[in-house]
Amino acid sequence: MLPSLVAGLGLGLSLIVAIGAQNLFVLRQGIRREHALAVAAVCALSDAVLIAVGVSGLGAILQAAPWLIDAVRWAGAAFLLGYAALAARRALRPSGVALAVDEAGGAGASAPAVVATGAPRATATAARLAPALATCLALTWLNPHVYLDTVFLLGSVANTHGEDRWWFAVGAMTASVVWFFSLALGARYLGRWLSTPRAWRILDGVIAVVMLAIAVSLVLPH
Repeated sequence: MLPSLVAGLGLGLSLIVAIGAQNLFVLRQGIRREHALAVAAVCALSDAVLIAVGVSGLGAILQAAPWLIDAVRWAGAAFLLGYAALAARRALRPSGVALAVDEAGGAGASAPAVVATGAPRATATAARLAPALATCLALTWLNPHVYLDTVFLLGSVANTHGEDRWWFAVGAMTASVVWFFSLALGARYLGRWLSTPRAWRILDGVIAVVMLAIAVSLVLPH
């Protein structure tokens, strides 16, 4: 049981700890402190569902229908191109969004207070939850690499553990939970380096380049 659990945890972390569309989105939401925990929960839950599908043997069904992966690949590339365009637009035409870190929080402050310059009120921020979750779901479920990593690879390796394959799955699911929540919660400490609109333009520029590169890699012959 324990060896399978540790093996799942290790392989899960090795696959998920990489710069990608999903991780960049969680990082950006964490830095902005906008629904970061909800986004992390959606990512972890999505991974858990996909890992369970792979371990249950349903991954073989997807392997028998490769056109499904091709459809997801092209849809994912189109979505990533659109997201890259939006990030590039933010980088080229900034809206003045920045993080203002309050250094006068006093000895009792557990973390610097962060506000968004020119940001909408709390009610408007709450209204952005649905679009944030929708974007997160699209970045997750329209990414064919997610299926290759979770359904096929993790599912195949898990089934080599025989009766302990579900403990392997639990380890891999735990890796997703630990990683995404660590990323969402740890990102807030980057706020002090993103206290100017220029810093956000650089971040959005990097996001645009990475998203574009991933989109191109999805449609190029492998």
